[in-house]
Amino acid sequence: MNRDQIEGAAKDIKGDIKKGIGNLTGDEKLKAEGNLDKAEGKIQKGAGNVQEKL
Repeated sequence: MNRDQIEGAAKDIKGDIKKGIGNLTGDEKLKAEGNLDKAEGKIQKGAGNVQEKL
């Protein structure tokens, strides 16, 4: 695994946590931030996967 894959996975998990807390508290802003973090994590993980294959 390379750095982008690891950081992407961490952002994905962070997004899951934020989204979960947002759901529990009813905080729409926190849920949106969680979704954004998850998306960024998936993109970064994907970029890391491409680098790994090259």
